[in-house]
Amino acid sequence: MRVVVAPDSYKGSITAEHAARALARGWLAHRPDDDVRLLPLADGGEGTVDAFAAALPDTQRRTGTVPGPDGRPVTAAWLLLPDGEAVLELAQSSGLPLMATPNPRGAHTYGLGAVARAALDAGATRLVIGLGGSASTDGGTGALRALGLRLRDSQGRDLPLGGAALTDLAHLDTSELLPAPPGGVQLLVDVTAPLTGPAGAAAVFGPQKGAGPADVTLLDAALRRLADLAGGNPDEPGAGAAGGTAYGLAALWGAQIVPGATTIADLVGLADALADADVLLTGEGRFDETSLTGKVVGSMLEAATSTGVRVGVAAGQVGGPVPASVSAAVSLVELAGSVEAALNNPEPLLREAGGMLAGQLSAD
Repeated sequence: MRVVVAPDSYKGSITAEHAARALARGWLAHRPDDDVRLLPLADGGEGTVDAFAAALPDTQRRTGTVPGPDGRPVTAAWLLLPDGEAVLELAQSSGLPLMATPNPRGAHTYGLGAVARAALDAGATRLVIGLGGSASTDGGTGALRALGLRLRDSQGRDLPLGGAALTDLAHLDTSELLPAPPGGVQLLVDVTAPLTGPAGAAAVFGPQKGAGPADVTLLDAALRRLADLAGGNPDEPGAGAAGGTAYGLAALWGAQIVPGATTIADLVGLADALADADVLLTGEGRFDETSLTGKVVGSMLEAATSTGVRVGVAAGQVGGPVPASVSAAVSLVELAGSVEAALNNPEPLLREAGGMLAGQLSAD
């Protein structure tokens, strides 16, 4: 059998590359003669830089120290490609795991803008920015401030960083905002959410960042205030990605919002790999209904359905009913007995899951 192993990272637990290797080892332990190809993926969140580095030759990996989402310094990696394109990943500079404690009102994306500025200073002529896993709901204003944007209240005072401060926004000063690079800015997003409203950045993703009901109401109003002054299209699918960072960069820097999972899948040659495959193994930290709205596993299911390839999913957790397009699914938490055990030692569990899926999918 020809098997393609293409998981996302398991956030905060194991990278996509290591997850793919573990699943493949488990499969090959049961079916050693099968042809197994590894294609670790990302959707714009954690692992985006690694996915590009694995797929493209001659990339330069660079690192820099920037303010993290709570102001403490963090080290973020980015790539410079031979053609002048730079690949950045919000999760490395402004991601939720970088917070000492959640701060839904004050967390910001300033570090992402600092990395973008470093890439421009290094001569980047085009930016590709993975947006996912953010700690904040600031509409990307922190990143834009690092690039020269100034935000002022009605008294002409500069606003503090963080999404909550946008409720006092009265004026956007773009006079010192660096121009976007000549090749443009592409945003890889992992959701289709608009900026505001019941399906927007604050309402849907704010609680994951520590936001209670009052925080969600305030942050949604803050993002509406930003949209009133910045223009653009707050209802564009994906505008709500990374706490509205996609919206801010699109409205004020002319960035283009594109689906991260399918863009990266195209880059690594997924379509060619699936053309003669029998089985696709994929997975992520939690597989549920949100997986079908722009994330890696959802895009894998769509790709496999169009080619008739059977799909096995190995997820940290499986929430809700499994779609009919999935032939077999394994939960690492069920194998480990607890969430903590699954998070702390995922590799042997993924090997076990790979073996289980080999047995189930080869028996069909």
